[in-house]
Amino acid sequence: MVEKSLYVHIPFCTKKCGYCHFFVIKDEEKKHEDFVLTLKKEWRLFPLKNLISVYFGGGTPSLLKPHFFEELLAEINPLPYAEITLEANPERLNREGLIGFKKAGINRLSIGVQSFDNRHLSSLTRTHNARQAIAAVLLAKESGFDNISIDLMFDLPGQTLENWEYSLNQAVELPITHLSIYNLTIEPDTLFYKQKKKTLEGEPEYLDMAVRILEKAGLKRYEISGFAKEGFKAVHNTGYWRGRPFRGIGPSAFSYLEGARFKNICNYKRYKELIESGNAATDFTEKLPRERSKRELFAIHLRLLEGAPLPKGVDISFLERQGLVIKKGGLVQLTPLGLLHYDTVAAEIV
Repeated sequence: MVEKSLYVHIPFCTKKCGYCHFFVIKDEEKKHEDFVLTLKKEWRLFPLKNLISVYFGGGTPSLLKPHFFEELLAEINPLPYAEITLEANPERLNREGLIGFKKAGINRLSIGVQSFDNRHLSSLTRTHNARQAIAAVLLAKESGFDNISIDLMFDLPGQTLENWEYSLNQAVELPITHLSIYNLTIEPDTLFYKQKKKTLEGEPEYLDMAVRILEKAGLKRYEISGFAKEGFKAVHNTGYWRGRPFRGIGPSAFSYLEGARFKNICNYKRYKELIESGNAATDFTEKLPRERSKRELFAIHLRLLEGAPLPKGVDISFLERQGLVIKKGGLVQLTPLGLLHYDTVAAEIV
Protein backbone atom coordinates (compact mmCIF):
# COMPACT_ATOMS: atom_id res chain seq x y z
CA MET A 1 0.00 0.00 0.00
CA VAL A 2 1.39 3.37 -1.06
CA GLU A 3 0.40 5.94 1.53
CA LYS A 4 -0.59 9.38 0.27
CA SER A 5 -1.54 12.78 1.69
CA LEU A 6 -4.04 15.52 0.92
CA TYR A 7 -3.70 19.27 1.36
CA VAL A 8 -6.91 21.35 1.27
CA HIS A 9 -6.44 25.08 0.76
CA ILE A 10 -9.21 27.16 2.33
CA PRO A 11 -8.44 30.77 1.36
CA PHE A 12 -10.82 32.73 3.59
CA CYS A 13 -9.21 35.24 5.97
CA THR A 14 -10.51 38.17 7.99
CA LYS A 15 -7.27 40.01 7.27
CA LYS A 16 -4.08 39.26 5.35
CA CYS A 17 -0.99 39.67 7.53
CA GLY A 18 1.80 41.89 6.24
CA TYR A 19 4.25 39.00 5.75
CA CYS A 20 1.77 36.51 4.27
CA HIS A 21 2.47 35.36 0.70
CA PHE A 22 -0.27 32.72 0.51
CA PHE A 23 -3.38 33.08 -1.60
CA VAL A 24 -6.21 34.43 0.56
CA ILE A 25 -9.53 36.17 -0.02
CA LYS A 26 -11.69 38.23 2.32
CA ASP A 27 -13.94 36.04 4.40
CA GLU A 28 -17.65 35.98 3.66
CA GLU A 29 -19.63 33.30 5.47
CA LYS A 30 -22.22 33.16 2.71
CA LYS A 31 -19.51 31.81 0.37
CA HIS A 32 -18.52 28.90 2.60
CA GLU A 33 -21.15 26.37 1.53
CA ASP A 34 -20.61 27.01 -2.16
CA PHE A 35 -16.84 26.71 -1.72
CA VAL A 36 -17.10 23.37 0.09
CA LEU A 37 -19.31 22.05 -2.70
CA THR A 38 -16.63 23.07 -5.20
CA LEU A 39 -13.95 21.28 -3.15
CA LYS A 40 -16.03 18.11 -3.19
CA LYS A 41 -16.39 18.33 -6.97
CA GLU A 42 -12.65 18.82 -7.40
CA TRP A 43 -11.93 15.84 -5.17
CA ARG A 44 -14.28 13.66 -7.22
CA LEU A 45 -12.35 14.53 -10.38
CA PHE A 46 -9.12 12.96 -9.08
CA PRO A 47 -9.72 11.03 -5.82
CA LEU A 48 -6.93 9.26 -3.95
CA LYS A 49 -6.95 6.21 -1.70
CA ASN A 50 -4.81 5.34 1.32
CA LEU A 51 -4.65 8.85 2.76
CA ILE A 52 -2.38 8.83 5.81
CA SER A 53 -2.82 12.57 6.43
CA VAL A 54 -5.17 15.41 5.55
CA TYR A 55 -4.14 19.01 6.17
CA PHE A 56 -6.65 21.89 6.08
CA GLY A 57 -4.55 25.02 5.53
CA GLY A 58 -5.12 28.55 4.33
CA GLY A 59 -6.10 31.20 4.88
CA THR A 60 -7.93 30.52 8.12
CA PRO A 61 -9.72 27.17 7.74
CA SER A 62 -11.20 27.42 11.24
CA LEU A 63 -13.52 30.15 9.93
CA LEU A 64 -15.63 27.33 8.46
CA LYS A 65 -18.23 25.67 10.65
CA PRO A 66 -17.38 22.17 11.93
CA HIS A 67 -20.07 20.43 9.87
CA PHE A 68 -18.25 21.40 6.67
CA PHE A 69 -15.19 19.40 7.76
CA GLU A 70 -17.39 16.46 8.67
CA GLU A 71 -18.86 16.55 5.15
CA LEU A 72 -15.45 16.88 3.49
CA LEU A 73 -13.88 14.07 5.49
CA ALA A 74 -16.83 11.79 4.71
CA GLU A 75 -16.21 12.51 1.03
CA ILE A 76 -12.42 12.15 1.26
CA ASN A 77 -12.50 8.96 3.37
CA PRO A 78 -8.95 8.96 4.83
CA LEU A 79 -7.49 5.92 6.57
CA PRO A 80 -9.00 5.37 10.06
CA TYR A 81 -5.73 6.25 11.76
CA ALA A 82 -4.88 9.23 9.53
CA GLU A 83 -3.59 12.50 10.97
CA ILE A 84 -6.21 15.22 10.28
CA THR A 85 -4.84 18.73 10.88
CA LEU A 86 -6.72 22.03 11.00
CA GLU A 87 -4.93 25.39 10.97
CA ALA A 88 -6.50 27.98 13.26
CA ASN A 89 -5.97 31.50 14.53
CA PRO A 90 -6.19 31.96 18.32
CA GLU A 91 -8.79 34.72 18.33
CA ARG A 92 -11.29 32.69 16.29
CA LEU A 93 -11.40 29.65 18.58
CA ASN A 94 -14.14 28.97 21.12
CA ARG A 95 -15.24 25.93 23.10
CA GLU A 96 -18.27 25.12 20.96
CA GLY A 97 -16.27 25.30 17.75
CA LEU A 98 -13.38 23.24 19.10
CA ILE A 99 -15.67 20.48 20.33
CA GLY A 100 -17.38 20.56 16.94
CA PHE A 101 -14.06 20.26 15.08
CA LYS A 102 -13.10 17.28 17.24
CA LYS A 103 -16.40 15.52 16.58
CA ALA A 104 -16.05 16.24 12.86
CA GLY A 105 -12.83 14.21 12.75
CA ILE A 106 -10.08 16.79 13.29
CA ASN A 107 -7.44 15.21 15.57
CA ARG A 108 -4.63 17.76 15.32
CA LEU A 109 -4.65 21.55 15.64
CA SER A 110 -1.99 23.89 14.27
CA ILE A 111 -2.43 27.27 15.97
CA GLY A 112 -0.73 30.31 14.45
CA VAL A 113 0.69 31.96 17.57
CA GLN A 114 3.92 33.48 16.09
CA SER A 115 4.87 35.26 19.33
CA PHE A 116 3.83 35.72 22.96
CA ASP A 117 4.99 39.37 22.89
CA ASN A 118 2.18 41.80 22.04
CA ARG A 119 4.60 44.30 20.52
CA HIS A 120 5.80 41.77 17.99
CA LEU A 121 2.30 40.51 17.27
CA SER A 122 1.35 44.10 16.46
CA SER A 123 4.37 44.58 14.19
CA LEU A 124 3.43 41.37 12.36
CA THR A 125 -0.12 42.80 11.91
CA ARG A 126 -1.59 39.77 13.69
CA THR A 127 -5.13 40.19 15.01
CA HIS A 128 -4.69 38.33 18.30
CA ASN A 129 -2.76 39.11 21.46
CA ALA A 130 -0.63 36.92 23.72
CA ARG A 131 -3.43 36.36 26.22
CA GLN A 132 -5.71 35.06 23.47
CA ALA A 133 -2.99 32.74 22.19
CA ILE A 134 -2.46 31.19 25.61
CA ALA A 135 -6.20 30.86 26.18
CA ALA A 136 -6.69 29.20 22.78
CA VAL A 137 -4.13 26.47 23.47
CA LEU A 138 -5.54 25.76 26.92
CA LEU A 139 -9.09 25.70 25.59
CA ALA A 140 -8.09 23.31 22.80
CA LYS A 141 -6.67 20.92 25.38
CA GLU A 142 -9.78 21.21 27.56
CA SER A 143 -11.92 20.50 24.48
CA GLY A 144 -10.27 17.13 23.91
CA PHE A 145 -7.33 17.82 21.59
CA ASP A 146 -4.26 15.81 22.56
CA ASN A 147 -2.17 16.84 19.54
CA ILE A 148 -1.61 20.60 19.44
CA SER A 149 1.05 22.37 17.40
CA ILE A 150 1.94 26.07 17.45
CA ASP A 151 4.19 28.28 15.30
CA LEU A 152 6.72 30.81 16.59
CA MET A 153 8.75 33.32 14.57
CA PHE A 154 12.16 34.86 15.19
CA ASP A 155 14.26 37.50 13.44
CA LEU A 156 11.46 39.97 14.06
CA PRO A 157 12.13 43.73 13.95
CA GLY A 158 13.26 44.86 17.40
CA GLN A 159 13.30 41.33 18.80
CA THR A 160 16.03 40.55 21.33
CA LEU A 161 17.26 37.23 22.64
CA GLU A 162 15.38 38.01 25.84
CA ASN A 163 12.14 38.47 23.90
CA TRP A 164 12.71 35.19 22.08
CA GLU A 165 13.52 33.37 25.31
CA TYR A 166 10.28 34.66 26.84
CA SER A 167 8.18 33.29 23.95
CA LEU A 168 9.95 29.92 24.06
CA ASN A 169 9.51 29.61 27.82
CA GLN A 170 5.85 30.50 27.52
CA ALA A 171 5.39 27.91 24.79
CA VAL A 172 6.82 25.02 26.81
CA GLU A 173 4.51 25.86 29.72
CA LEU A 174 1.53 25.08 27.48
CA PRO A 175 0.11 21.59 26.68
CA ILE A 176 1.57 21.45 23.16
CA THR A 177 2.98 18.38 21.45
CA HIS A 178 4.64 20.06 18.47
CA LEU A 179 6.24 23.41 17.69
CA SER A 180 7.50 24.88 14.42
CA ILE A 181 9.89 27.84 14.38
CA TYR A 182 10.52 30.13 11.42
CA ASN A 183 12.51 33.25 10.83
CA LEU A 184 10.62 36.16 9.30
CA THR A 185 11.25 36.37 5.57
CA ILE A 186 9.92 39.13 3.34
CA GLU A 187 8.42 37.59 0.19
CA PRO A 188 7.38 39.42 -3.00
CA ASP A 189 3.67 40.24 -3.29
CA THR A 190 3.34 40.92 0.43
CA LEU A 191 2.55 44.17 2.21
CA PHE A 192 5.93 44.11 3.96
CA TYR A 193 7.70 43.79 0.60
CA LYS A 194 5.81 46.79 -0.76
CA GLN A 195 6.77 48.73 2.36
CA LYS A 196 10.42 47.83 1.60
CA LYS A 197 10.92 46.05 4.90
CA LYS A 198 14.04 43.90 4.99
CA THR A 199 14.59 40.30 5.95
CA LEU A 200 16.91 40.18 8.95
CA GLU A 201 19.96 37.95 9.11
CA GLY A 202 19.30 34.72 10.99
CA GLU A 203 21.33 34.57 14.18
CA PRO A 204 22.64 31.16 15.34
CA GLU A 205 22.07 32.24 18.94
CA TYR A 206 18.29 32.25 18.38
CA LEU A 207 18.30 28.70 17.05
CA ASP A 208 20.70 27.49 19.73
CA MET A 209 18.42 28.92 22.39
CA ALA A 210 15.37 27.29 20.83
CA VAL A 211 17.02 23.87 20.71
CA ARG A 212 18.20 24.15 24.32
CA ILE A 213 14.87 25.26 25.79
CA LEU A 214 12.59 23.09 23.68
CA GLU A 215 14.57 19.87 23.98
CA LYS A 216 14.86 20.32 27.74
CA ALA A 217 11.05 20.42 27.76
CA GLY A 218 10.82 17.19 25.78
CA LEU A 219 10.24 18.76 22.35
CA LYS A 220 12.98 17.07 20.33
CA ARG A 221 14.16 18.60 17.08
CA TYR A 222 13.44 16.15 14.25
CA GLU A 223 13.45 18.53 11.27
CA ILE A 224 15.09 21.89 10.54
CA SER A 225 12.06 23.81 11.79
CA GLY A 226 10.17 21.11 13.68
CA PHE A 227 10.22 20.04 17.33
CA ALA A 228 7.96 17.33 18.72
CA LYS A 229 7.28 15.28 21.81
CA GLU A 230 7.74 11.54 21.50
CA GLY A 231 5.19 10.10 19.08
CA PHE A 232 3.99 13.47 17.77
CA LYS A 233 6.12 14.20 14.71
CA ALA A 234 3.93 15.81 12.05
CA VAL A 235 2.86 12.97 9.76
CA HIS A 236 1.80 15.35 7.00
CA ASN A 237 4.94 17.50 6.93
CA THR A 238 7.23 14.50 7.31
CA GLY A 239 5.61 13.18 4.15
CA TYR A 240 6.73 16.28 2.25
CA TRP A 241 10.35 15.71 3.30
CA ARG A 242 10.27 12.01 2.42
CA GLY A 243 8.66 12.51 -0.98
CA ARG A 244 5.29 10.97 -0.14
CA PRO A 245 2.80 11.56 -3.01
CA PHE A 246 0.22 14.20 -2.16
CA ARG A 247 -2.66 15.96 -3.78
CA GLY A 248 -3.71 19.56 -3.22
CA ILE A 249 -7.23 20.84 -3.77
CA GLY A 250 -8.52 24.40 -3.58
CA PRO A 251 -7.18 27.53 -5.32
CA SER A 252 -3.35 27.80 -5.35
CA ALA A 253 -2.89 24.26 -3.93
CA PHE A 254 0.15 22.22 -5.01
CA SER A 255 0.25 18.49 -5.78
CA TYR A 256 3.05 15.97 -6.23
CA LEU A 257 2.01 12.74 -7.92
CA GLU A 258 3.86 10.21 -10.08
CA GLY A 259 6.98 12.36 -10.09
CA ALA A 260 5.18 15.48 -11.36
CA ARG A 261 4.27 18.73 -9.63
CA PHE A 262 1.02 20.58 -10.23
CA LYS A 263 -0.33 23.90 -9.00
CA ASN A 264 -3.90 25.14 -9.07
CA ILE A 265 -4.67 28.63 -10.32
CA CYS A 266 -5.01 31.44 -7.80
CA ASN A 267 -7.91 33.25 -9.49
CA TYR A 268 -10.83 32.21 -7.31
CA LYS A 269 -13.56 32.89 -9.87
CA ARG A 270 -11.72 31.02 -12.62
CA TYR A 271 -10.91 28.14 -10.28
CA LYS A 272 -14.62 27.66 -9.55
CA GLU A 273 -15.57 27.91 -13.22
CA LEU A 274 -13.09 25.21 -14.21
CA ILE A 275 -14.13 22.80 -11.47
CA GLU A 276 -17.83 23.39 -12.12
CA SER A 277 -17.26 22.49 -15.78
CA GLY A 278 -15.52 19.25 -14.80
CA ASN A 279 -11.97 20.37 -15.64
CA ALA A 280 -8.77 20.47 -13.62
CA ALA A 281 -7.90 23.94 -12.30
CA THR A 282 -4.13 23.61 -12.75
CA ASP A 283 -2.08 26.39 -14.32
CA PHE A 284 1.35 24.83 -13.75
CA THR A 285 2.66 21.32 -14.37
CA GLU A 286 6.26 20.18 -14.17
CA LYS A 287 7.81 16.75 -14.45
CA LEU A 288 11.48 16.91 -13.61
CA PRO A 289 14.05 14.80 -15.44
CA ARG A 290 14.81 11.66 -13.45
CA GLU A 291 18.27 12.80 -12.32
CA ARG A 292 17.04 16.25 -11.23
CA SER A 293 14.08 14.70 -9.40
CA LYS A 294 16.37 12.26 -7.57
CA ARG A 295 18.63 15.08 -6.40
CA GLU A 296 15.76 17.32 -5.37
CA LEU A 297 14.07 14.59 -3.33
CA PHE A 298 17.38 13.82 -1.63
CA ALA A 299 17.90 17.49 -0.73
CA ILE A 300 14.39 17.78 0.69
CA HIS A 301 14.78 14.54 2.67
CA LEU A 302 17.90 15.97 4.32
CA ARG A 303 15.68 18.41 6.23
CA LEU A 304 14.97 15.52 8.59
CA LEU A 305 17.66 15.17 11.26
CA GLU A 306 17.53 11.37 10.93
CA GLY A 307 19.20 11.77 7.54
CA ALA A 308 18.57 10.38 4.07
CA PRO A 309 20.02 7.55 1.95
CA LEU A 310 22.63 8.77 -0.53
CA PRO A 311 21.34 8.27 -4.08
CA LYS A 312 23.64 6.59 -6.55
CA GLY A 313 25.72 9.07 -8.53
CA VAL A 314 25.27 12.03 -6.15
CA ASP A 315 28.63 13.45 -5.01
CA ILE A 316 28.61 15.05 -1.56
CA SER A 317 32.39 15.20 -1.06
CA PHE A 318 32.43 19.02 -1.31
CA LEU A 319 29.74 19.30 1.37
CA GLU A 320 31.64 16.86 3.58
CA ARG A 321 34.85 18.88 3.25
CA GLN A 322 32.93 22.02 4.21
CA GLY A 323 31.62 20.29 7.33
CA LEU A 324 27.99 20.63 6.21
CA VAL A 325 27.07 16.94 6.05
CA ILE A 326 28.32 13.64 7.45
CA LYS A 327 27.68 9.98 6.68
CA LYS A 328 26.35 8.06 9.64
CA GLY A 329 24.80 4.62 9.82
CA GLY A 330 24.32 4.40 6.09
CA LEU A 331 22.60 7.78 5.92
CA VAL A 332 23.68 11.32 5.11
CA GLN A 333 22.91 13.85 7.82
CA LEU A 334 23.24 17.60 8.15
CA THR A 335 25.84 18.71 10.68
CA PRO A 336 25.04 21.55 13.11
CA LEU A 337 26.70 23.85 10.58
CA GLY A 338 24.65 22.30 7.78
CA LEU A 339 21.45 22.91 9.70
CA LEU A 340 22.30 26.62 9.73
CA HIS A 341 23.14 26.66 6.02
CA TYR A 342 20.61 24.24 4.59
CA ASP A 343 19.91 26.46 1.55
CA THR A 344 23.59 26.18 0.59
CA VAL A 345 23.49 22.40 0.97
CA ALA A 346 20.34 22.07 -1.12
CA ALA A 347 21.66 24.31 -3.87
CA GLU A 348 24.89 22.28 -4.09
CA ILE A 349 22.98 18.99 -4.36
CA VAL A 350 20.39 20.11 -6.90
